[in-house]
Amino acid sequence: MKNLTRREMMGLVAGGTAGVCMAGGCASGGGGVSFTNRVNEDFYGADGAFDEVAAKKAYYAMMASCNYPIPDRLRSEDFWTLDFGLGAFTEVGMAGIFWVNNKEHNYMGHEIFLLPGQMIPEHWHVATADAGAKLEAWHVRHGGVTLFGEGEPSPGAEKSIPPSHRAIAKARTMQVVKPGEHGILAGPEQRHFMVAGPEGAIVSEYATYHDMAGLRFTHPDVTL
Repeated sequence: MKNLTRREMMGLVAGGTAGVCMAGGCASGGGGVSFTNRVNEDFYGADGAFDEVAAKKAYYAMMASCNYPIPDRLRSEDFWTLDFGLGAFTEVGMAGIFWVNNKEHNYMGHEIFLLPGQMIPEHWHVATADAGAKLEAWHVRHGGVTLFGEGEPSPGAEKSIPPSHRAIAKARTMQVVKPGEHGILAGPEQRHFMVAGPEGAIVSEYATYHDMAGLRFTHPDVTL
């Protein structure tokens, strides 16, 4: 089966097996590159273009720091990273790999990588001609995330949402998910996003088939 590129199948959120990180704390280095205390300018060139190579090095450092296996496929183009076109990678950005995305049998396996404090922009999934509205669950392997979904606003939700989305995000129900724990999307077509904790995060996503055509973002300036 042909391996689809990020731009062919990714908005956000094709086989292999994901490694499991140690649940304890991680060092800040790996391969001579730090993934902590990075500033936004570290990930952009002099022309303002997003530097994917620099971004991937930071993620590899995070993986190495917690003994996450880095097979050859994670060194290939199947491993992608993006800043969602917002120019604020340390706040809004991610990396990932689709281990499998099976349209025929309606399932997928996806690994999400987030540096400390990074957010995946608020989004939702609608039904398409090829698939129903995507349903997801997230299993934290390392670090931790705060999941945001629709429902009754949680205390402190406003200040926990990164500045770029504070005025427009609809999802205000928070769930803190630690290593070994999981969270589940409450229902189809519900808006959601996640924000990594201070150690960053490695998250396994279990889901129905991902059809990029069904992906919608709340922020009007998001691009892929």
